[in-house]
Amino acid sequence: MKRSHGTMLQRAKAMRSEPTTPEARLWYRLRASRLNGVKFLRQAPLGPYIVDFLARAHKLVIEVDGDTHASDGDYDSRRSDWLQQQGYRVIRFTNADVMGNETAVLEAILVALASPPLPGPLPASGEREKDIS
Repeated sequence: MKRSHGTMLQRAKAMRSEPTTPEARLWYRLRASRLNGVKFLRQAPLGPYIVDFLARAHKLVIEVDGDTHASDGDYDSRRSDWLQQQGYRVIRFTNADVMGNETAVLEAILVALASPPLPGPLPASGEREKDIS
């Protein structure tokens, strides 16, 4: 089931207006560049997915997984694989992590932000990389 870009934007907007308590709590720490001056987006469309938090400049995706994710492991795995193929690093936290150990969650995010980005996607078949010399 492929969603149109307009549908994705509407869905993301709806998700932003009804965050879970852990998402709202983490967003309070990430919004307005509060964490080391890094700009984060919330419920951001990225390809065919909507990610919980995105630091585009750092190619970092943060997911906060509730109880429903326990039964959706295959979907989450495919989703993370796709995001990583696009050069994004994906880190996941449970609702319990965010609610019970916020300091450790923020420290893990800072470590991920300081890590070098993943390599970007390979050129499509038949495309050549531009010569930068």
